Amino acid sequence: MFTKKRILQFCSAALIFLLLDIWMYNMLSSDFRSYEEERNFNEISLFSQTIPAENTTQSFANWISTVKEFIPGARALYLSFDEQNFAFVPESGSDTAKSLYQAYQSSSEFQKAMESVYYLEPMMLSSMYQADYSLDPDKNSASIAKSQVYFVPIVDETGYQVSGATMILVPVGTASGFNSLLRTLFIGAAVIFLAIMLVITFTRDPITGFMVLGLFGIVLIFIAYPLIEAVRLSFMTDGVFSLQTWKECLSPTYLVALWGSLRLGVLTATISTLVGYMFAFLIERTSFKKKKIMTIMATMPVISPPFSLSLSIILLFGNNGLISKQLFHLNTSIYGLGGLTLVQVIGMFPIAFMTISGVLRQIDSTVEDASLDLSATKWQTFKAITLPLSVPGILSAWLLVFTNSLADFANPLLLSGDYRVLSTEAYMLVTGRSNLGAGSALSFILLMPTLTAFLVQRNWVSKKSYVTVTGKPSTTLTELTNTPVRLTLETFSWVFLGFIAALYLTIVAGCFVVNWGIDYSFTLANWGEALSRGWTSIRDTVTLAAIATPTAGLLAMLASMLIVRQKFPGKRFLEILIMTPYAIPGTLIGISYILAFNKQPILLVGTGAIIVINYVIRELPVGLENGITALHQIDPAIEESAADLGADVPTVFRTIVLPLIRPAFLSSMSYTFVRSMTAVSAIIFLISARWNHLTVLIFNFSENLRFGLASVLSTILIVIVLSVWGLMQVVVRDDKLTQKSISTR
Repeated sequence: MFTKKRILQFCSAALIFLLLDIWMYNMLSSDFRSYEEERNFNEISLFSQTIPAENTTQSFANWISTVKEFIPGARALYLSFDEQNFAFVPESGSDTAKSLYQAYQSSSEFQKAMESVYYLEPMMLSSMYQADYSLDPDKNSASIAKSQVYFVPIVDETGYQVSGATMILVPVGTASGFNSLLRTLFIGAAVIFLAIMLVITFTRDPITGFMVLGLFGIVLIFIAYPLIEAVRLSFMTDGVFSLQTWKECLSPTYLVALWGSLRLGVLTATISTLVGYMFAFLIERTSFKKKKIMTIMATMPVISPPFSLSLSIILLFGNNGLISKQLFHLNTSIYGLGGLTLVQVIGMFPIAFMTISGVLRQIDSTVEDASLDLSATKWQTFKAITLPLSVPGILSAWLLVFTNSLADFANPLLLSGDYRVLSTEAYMLVTGRSNLGAGSALSFILLMPTLTAFLVQRNWVSKKSYVTVTGKPSTTLTELTNTPVRLTLETFSWVFLGFIAALYLTIVAGCFVVNWGIDYSFTLANWGEALSRGWTSIRDTVTLAAIATPTAGLLAMLASMLIVRQKFPGKRFLEILIMTPYAIPGTLIGISYILAFNKQPILLVGTGAIIVINYVIRELPVGLENGITALHQIDPAIEESAADLGADVPTVFRTIVLPLIRPAFLSSMSYTFVRSMTAVSAIIFLISARWNHLTVLIFNFSENLRFGLASVLSTILIVIVLSVWGLMQVVVRDDKLTQKSISTR
């Protein structure tokens, strides 16, 4: 594809566009500078016409201070003319202007300006000068800023001679801001044009190239750019480059917290993956009857706010808990590593369950049948066939739970006690001490173990083949468990779910008491007050989650297909970038978005769009993992056959890939919806007066010990998510490709 003719065509088109781009930028920039200079001259002329009639020092001082009413941010200095010494003498005005005049009054440009105003001609200096605005009581946002300097003559009562002059400083923030925005837009246009020309000129399949290009654009703008802003902030101290923040964050104090995070993450991921696999195997690979009920109950922990289970645990098993203290009079404490692991396992095992379920559902049972036909036992078949084929799902589930555990701060904030984890330290630095740089640095330290686990998982999966779907999937499933084993799994699952149900019953019970733990009197007043105060938040939360759900699902499946099936430069870098948001505490994501999107050219703070984008980007790694895992089991020959028959990439994706990975697609959409409805960490920084979020309101009620109101809104949230989740299963019904009837041997 890189022929001499194509290279010449690309270079010619690029050169022409770049020349036009630079020419247009220079024209617009020059026109704006001319417009601003003319506007400033007009404003200065109006200001000079308001000179006081009284020729006193106080009247001139009062007049000079009004310059900001004509030109925002401007500073002025009144210079009287000394006829005997033939010189201008500074009298009254801004300290900023006086300091600048004293520093440069002997320069040639200032001397020329003095000569000009003597002949009654105003003058704008051609050079820009750095003015220290911190010298004045009313400081600008920046202490030192570039300024344009103007000199305007003041005429005496005769109208023919100069009696003084006014030096006016005008900050060039507006002009430089416009030029910066203009420069960014034209550079962006050049980059987009060159990227499009590269795809059109040098690729055989431009549609695939544009899809890859679009995906790169999304992750660079909404993942890399905010993180770069956060990294930059971590290396700045008082606006100056410094390594002090990183030295503090790598001290033994925070390394202890890092070790605490790793211990908690490994324990949570291992136990959650084991429990999730047991649930998934019982539902997908046995003749267990009540699959739908158990599936709904097993996904309940991801439907509720992340801190609701911690509150239930504290109310039931805390130091003054209903069960631990009042019923059994125990002195044990739920705070620390044990309690944290328990709550995180309960809250995060659904991630492993949903990830592994899609993998187990996709395994073609003919392989297991062949093993049984060769006289292997059910245990041998499971150990040699089923378990190895589900390794991609197991590793993906472990990785997702591990990263989610590292990034969690809500549960440790309530249950950590003396046990320290890095996510909580970062959160406290950001919210408690307003040290955004240190919080960013600690959060980036959490990326090291996550990226290590990610690379190990990818290396393991890439060395083996897990293909079982070849175009003729089996519709029957031979059960690999005998009755005692299945009953054991059922008993464990129901007991585990019963404990979870008890935690949620605590939330429901809290809806009907005045204040749990203080006043247990029955009341219905919580419902009326909660609905009146939370209706707007409910509406906003459902609307934003409904927009984000299909967007994240389709984008995740498209990204997984490109990463698994296509070869292009930077594929591994793209995959790592997509996975990055899952490893970073939500507080850092929220602050990074505020830093990145609170200015032009992408001004999103305060809008609903930034919340939707946060939903999509934060949950994209889960959909990507599910999609990649499912695609590893599908023979690429099916897609190659469609391509040989003339189908393009979008058609192959719509008609072949998406139906075959529908379980992963549904899992991704369901997870995105429930996580969007229950998000709190990043959203707490992104809400605005127009767009509020239900979980933030619940969190605020919980902090203020209004547990009755928090319980009502939590119950409403659970009901909404369950209803929409059930409706999604009905509307987007699974087809017959992965449905199996159970047979026994």
